[in-house]
Amino acid sequence: MSTTAERLQSELVSLSEADRAELARFLIHSLHHAAEPEAVADAERAWDVELERRGQQIRSGHAAGEPAEKVFSELRAKYS
Repeated sequence: MSTTAERLQSELVSLSEADRAELARFLIHSLHHAAEPEAVADAERAWDVELERRGQQIRSGHAAGEPAEKVFSELRAKYS
């Protein structure tokens, strides 16, 4: 990682969760625009298929979901 990126990372961590989420959305969106349109469309189709597969597993009882708040709480504890 460049020095500039390291400096930004250390500064950005002090922002509110909402601000960091908005910046994350912006950065992810900027990556999508940098990619080839065909590659982005392929990735979106692949995710649509995967989400449908996972939804079917949950609906059929072969998989169980976890409450989002529990997942986010665990992630915050792990990465904060």
